[in-house]
Amino acid sequence: MIFGRRKPDQPTTVNASAPASIAIGGDARGPVNATVHFHQPRQVTWPHQVGVVPPLAHCRQERAADQALDAAVVEGGVVLCQVTAGLGGVGKTQLAAALTHRLWNRRELDLLVWVSATSRSAVVTAFAQASLDVTGVEDTDADQASGRFLAWLATTTRRWLVVFDDVTDPNDLQRLWPPATGTGRTVVTTRSTDNALIAGRQRINVGVFTSAESLAYLTAKLGGDRDRLDQASDLAEDLGHLPLALSQAAAYILDRANMTCASYRRRLADRRRQLAALAPRVLPDDYPYPVAVTWSLSIDRADTFLPAGLARPVLELAALLDPNGMPLTVFTTPAVLSYLGTRTGRRVEDDDVTDALDNLARLSLVIIDPASGTVAVHGLLQRVVREATPTGYAFWLAITAADALNHIWPQIERGQEHAQALRANTAVLRSHAEPLLWNRTLGNHRVLFTAGNSLGATGQVTAAIDYFHTLHTTAIEHVGPDHPSILSVGDRLAYWRGEAGDYAGAADAYEELLVDAVRILGPDHPQTLSIRGNLAIWRREAGDGAHTAAVLEELLADSLATVGLDDQARLAIRSNLAAAQGDAGDPAGAATAFKELLEDTQRILGPEHPHTLGTRNNLAHWRGEAGDVIGAATALKDALGDMQRILGPEHPLTLQTRNNLALRRGEAGDVIGAATALKDALGDIERILGPEHPVTLQTRSNLAHWRDEAGDILATRSKIARRRGEAGDPAGAAAAYEELLADAVRILGPDHRNTLGTRNNLAVWRGLAGDPAGAAAACEELLVDCLRILGSDHPITAATRISLAHWRGESRRRSR
Repeated sequence: MIFGRRKPDQPTTVNASAPASIAIGGDARGPVNATVHFHQPRQVTWPHQVGVVPPLAHCRQERAADQALDAAVVEGGVVLCQVTAGLGGVGKTQLAAALTHRLWNRRELDLLVWVSATSRSAVVTAFAQASLDVTGVEDTDADQASGRFLAWLATTTRRWLVVFDDVTDPNDLQRLWPPATGTGRTVVTTRSTDNALIAGRQRINVGVFTSAESLAYLTAKLGGDRDRLDQASDLAEDLGHLPLALSQAAAYILDRANMTCASYRRRLADRRRQLAALAPRVLPDDYPYPVAVTWSLSIDRADTFLPAGLARPVLELAALLDPNGMPLTVFTTPAVLSYLGTRTGRRVEDDDVTDALDNLARLSLVIIDPASGTVAVHGLLQRVVREATPTGYAFWLAITAADALNHIWPQIERGQEHAQALRANTAVLRSHAEPLLWNRTLGNHRVLFTAGNSLGATGQVTAAIDYFHTLHTTAIEHVGPDHPSILSVGDRLAYWRGEAGDYAGAADAYEELLVDAVRILGPDHPQTLSIRGNLAIWRREAGDGAHTAAVLEELLADSLATVGLDDQARLAIRSNLAAAQGDAGDPAGAATAFKELLEDTQRILGPEHPHTLGTRNNLAHWRGEAGDVIGAATALKDALGDMQRILGPEHPLTLQTRNNLALRRGEAGDVIGAATALKDALGDIERILGPEHPVTLQTRSNLAHWRDEAGDILATRSKIARRRGEAGDPAGAAAAYEELLADAVRILGPDHRNTLGTRNNLAVWRGLAGDPAGAAAACEELLVDCLRILGSDHPITAATRISLAHWRGESRRRSR
């Protein structure tokens, strides 16, 4: 839209015939002095416009940023310059245009200057024209004319708006910023987030549409046609709610008689199609570029910033990872630094990569969140980058990204959130480049196994099984059924089946796997020996302890003679052999074997290695089985403290040790403490490992046992408290029941019938001790709970009714 120069009822004029000397200039560096000479009168019709304002997009959506622009910040009587910043295609120009339309149509502007600010010369040219229009002076020097216009803005009482649209380089505006006044406003649209552009001004961050805005936009554009709108919300999600992408997709759909959102999604998902092929032949809303070109211009510019040539390859790596958040540490791993050094032909250090990410963030191509230590990228931008990446780089980019993820993956996963982020990044990498992570010569990339084992290590055993089942199918597709990688995947699949409680199924799977390993690798290969060991483990878990011990003895002898089997594998065989010895009826021998094993494990792996901590747990277990219950409980308590510090409170081994410690506490005589600890542990174990995990089932069984034991103790204490009252000490009985109630709530829970019965007894003895009103109030509250939990016919409910009636009567008699 080009605004016409509307004539008000009585147009005003400015007489520009008188000479004057004024200071001109418009930024923090101070004014530039110049003498202005007016040569001839000139009349200007108000309101007046310089430049062409873009038309409003068809079906444009009102957004929160519109209100932010309307609510301009005023400081010290002047309106702060507003800077709308964001990724290319989010609608910054449309926001500025909409504001301009609103102000113009409400007749709140006398002068409008719209500048396409892609270069300094474009700004100077626009200002020179504005100067000529409002002052009547035609300067031969455009820079001098610009200064004259800025001086006029500083002194005029006219209401003015200057829009700098699409500022590319903040340097282009040096000494060209309009002055801050009470009658004028300046609005900037830009992809840049340079501090020089933002500082001292009102920054308005512009993001993508909300889900509701996207759906409303598509509904309006497609005329509410239900057939065309099929899967519209899903399409908006696919396009990352980017306004420009939605606009061009809608135009593409409307250009084809039978096209719908669903069919557009199918084309979008087809990776054989380039994104550029899904742009309409004629772009809507006078937008100059399709989505891919819009971003390519920004990427080209970011790549020119120092260190030059680094922004693009860094973004290419980011295009293979999770758009919602990739760890910053990925980009400074040795693998990435080496790749970037090879790519650029020079040494690349951490600071260079950090600067490259900052350069991308300056143009809103990525979002860096220092608080979470992550980088986010729009998903559609990632596709543009992947499609533009030269084919020759694809393999090394994928391997580099995989190496980087594996490098930062902690050996001990202390929290679900970090582990989930790493798995999400691996999943995205697989979706884009999985064929490149399998190689018939090199085999599989290690990160594929790290991600699956991470699921099991954080308690998601069923998910780990599903993961390796899918990976097994993928492996056969990429490297064939007889590749050693197939054995590795099968090993993990069988292992996690066992960890899920299917001991017999795991043993059967390892039995089949061993046949394949002997055929493919030979009987003495380290991987074959490892499979033999795992087969023995799950046979033992399935109940074949005696046979397992003999197998492991033979395996240990073979492993000592095998070159290539590492110390950790041999330690694992010894651990399983010691456990099998205990299962076969020799717990004291198992404890001795684990004691010797612990010394070697600490020496070889270190005192804080997970296997060392696991060995401490096993040693304590067999000490307890051998009769040293108190020693076992003490050892488990010490081990638990180290596990919580090293592995974290949610690690499966930490949770298992909590269960074991509670069990030994009960055996050592602390029945109530055992029941309390198991109840506390069960909630965490069930939440983290799931309701059907073996450790969860074991903890639930232990809790039931020690609750029964604790219930017997509580019942005995209840009898003692009652006898105390019957012996003439009702106050002592009430105090004893009060302590008993606290233990009952903690151990049995507030809704257990024994807890409710204890509440009734406490009320009775409170009344007998001289507090009938308190007894009546307690019975009244208890009756509500009894009716809710036990029903009206339960004996405790009936007893509570009788008690309530009795103590109400006593309370009334005493109050007379």
